[in-house]
This record gives sequence, structure tokens and C-alpha cells, in this order.
Amino acid sequence: MKSLSATRICFLLVASLTTSSVFAQKQSLAERVAALEQKSSAQTQGAGQANVELLNRLTQLQAEMKALRDQVETLQNENIQLKERNRVQYIDLDSRINKFETGGATTTSSVAAMPATKPAVVKPATKPAFPAGSGNMVSADPANEEAAYGVAFEALKQKDYVESARLFKSFIDTYPQAQLAPNAWYWLGESYYVTQNYEIARQSFEGLLSQFPDSSKVPDGMLKLGYCQAQLGQKDRARNTFNEVLRLYPMSDAARFAQSQLRAMNLGQ
Repeated sequence: MKSLSATRICFLLVASLTTSSVFAQKQSLAERVAALEQKSSAQTQGAGQANVELLNRLTQLQAEMKALRDQVETLQNENIQLKERNRVQYIDLDSRINKFETGGATTTSSVAAMPATKPAVVKPATKPAFPAGSGNMVSADPANEEAAYGVAFEALKQKDYVESARLFKSFIDTYPQAQLAPNAWYWLGESYYVTQNYEIARQSFEGLLSQFPDSSKVPDGMLKLGYCQAQLGQKDRARNTFNEVLRLYPMSDAARFAQSQLRAMNLGQ
């Protein structure tokens, strides 16, 4: 009986241990399942957060692309306006020439009033001859001065830029201190610029700025100097010139085009 009782006790102990082991395994399995569920939940939350961040970044990039497209469209419109402005300059007279000053005397305004479609300047039978050795001569006859300038400008309007450059250069040599000399310097630079002689054009605009710093042509001349520098690959000088236009003539048309050129150069970096 004692032996049987001992056997039953052993059996119960083994059964108890087995039950405890199974329970411990079940508890361990439950903990592992809970841990996996927690990890999965954390991963899901992390993925959701990553998706939100990705969506926000995508929205930001779309906004930036739209802003860039708007800037490009603005620059394209300004470029069209600039080309149109230059075209008008080449085929029309300078709107700022309302009168010619001749030492206080009243002068004619036939050249300034010349319509774009029918020139009002009466061209002489032959082009005016510029006497040798007259480089320092100031015209004593405003009519001759205006006629010589008108012939040069007529060549410019006819898009004969080589001839207009020659005539404006001759005008400057003949009448270096004339009232129309600043305009001649400016259109001389334009004649060289449109034929892509950028270095000579640069020198012409610099001549205008150095010799006639108070002329009404200076803002546009400074702007075109910046164009020449940009075409010659002198980017830093061009930026400085455009910034000078903005600083000195902030309300001018030249300043508006200088700002447009600076934006274009910055986008092209």
C-alpha cells in the first residue's frame, strides 16, 4: 500500500510538473504573440508616418515646381517685351529726343518728330562729307549736325547696321561735343550689338557713360553695357552693371529689364 501510494504521489508530481510546463509554454507563447502584435502595430504606425511625410514632401515639391513654372513664364513674357522694345528702338526714333539744344537757342524738331513709316529728314543728294582734321570741331550750324545725325539714323532704321555704325562713328568724330553726340554714341553701340560685335559695342556704351554721364541715354546705355558683358562671358561684371542700373535708376524702364536679366542669370546658375 505504501509503495502504491508513493507511486501515485510520484505520478501526481510528474503530472503537476507537466501541467506547469505546459502552462509556462502557453504563457510564453502568449507573450510572444503580444510582442509580435505590438511590433507589427509599431511598424504600421511608422509606415503610416513615413507615408504622411512622403505626401507632404511631394506636395512641397509640386508647389516649388509651380513656382518655378511661374517664374519661367514671367521671364518669357519679359523677354518678349524686351525683344519688342529693342525692335522698336531699331526702327523708330528715340522718344526722348523732343528738341535739340543749341546753346539756349530754339532749334528744330524735325528729326524727333519723324514718323516711323515715312522719314521726315530730307536726305541730301549725297551723304555729308566730314572734313579731314575736324575731329574736335563743334558744329556751328545745327542744321548740318541734325542732317548728318538723321542720315545715320535713317541707315539704322533701314537695318543697314554696318552703314549706320560707320555714319554714327563719323558723326562722333566730326561733332564730338554736339548735343546729339550722346545719342550717336548710344546708337553706335546698338549698331555693333545687333551685328554681334559685342566687344566694340561694349566700348561704345562705355564711351557714352564716361563722356556724357548726365545724358538721358545713360540708363539705357548702362543696361546695354551689361548685355555686352554678359555676351562676352563677363558674368560678374554684367551682374554688377545691372545692379548699378537698379541702384542709380530704380524707376526707369532700364531698371525693370536689368532686374529681369538678373533673375534669368540666377536661374541659369
